Amino acid sequence: MSKAPTKKTIRKPKATVKHTAPSAVRKPTPQQQLFVDEFIVDLNGTQAAIRARYSEKTARQQASNLLTKVYIQDAIAEARLKQQNRTQITADRVLLEVARLAMYDPRKFFNNEGEPLGIHELGDDTAAALAGMEVIEQYENIGDGKREFTGYLKKYKLADKGPNLERLMKHLGLYERDNEQKVDPLTALLHGIATRNAGAFLPVANDPERNESKAQSGFAPVTDDEDHDED
Repeated sequence: MSKAPTKKTIRKPKATVKHTAPSAVRKPTPQQQLFVDEFIVDLNGTQAAIRARYSEKTARQQASNLLTKVYIQDAIAEARLKQQNRTQITADRVLLEVARLAMYDPRKFFNNEGEPLGIHELGDDTAAALAGMEVIEQYENIGDGKREFTGYLKKYKLADKGPNLERLMKHLGLYERDNEQKVDPLTALLHGIATRNAGAFLPVANDPERNESKAQSGFAPVTDDEDHDED
């Protein structure tokens, strides 16, 4: 009686998983870090490059090149955050101060009798609107070349509401809404044509050459034809 054929089991080798070490995050060189530190002072790329000891002849190109690098952008963002934490100058605080300058009530500079309040008596919102103050001592002649002190003349200079109200309107987008209602029909038609044709025809306002310098990573650096990088 013949034996049934036996099946051979073929064992496949276990797949090995290779663990690759994560690539190191690139950090700015000492000179690039100096550029970052100088850039957050005034947000002027060319001047920051010069102060960071790049050549004045290539400072403009260097600034443009550096500001397009992701690790430089990350370093700038980190530096600005540290700066805000040090100075406590945040967007919320700046907006609050603008609102105080735009929306103060001048009646709060006086008491119920119409007399100006002392500066220490002003509320925080009211005092923030004070652009200047002058205190003049007043005297009255009482004869024989003598004078008698009669009090103080206080002069308050208040912030101009107009410019600060405009800043708030821009922040809230009120100008954009108003402009949308005043769009020229021809301009709107041309914009629609450009949109449908994927930019085959663009109005002057959306000219790619005109906006080329705005396309750089949110920092709007000065563009350059070549990539110069002097580390």
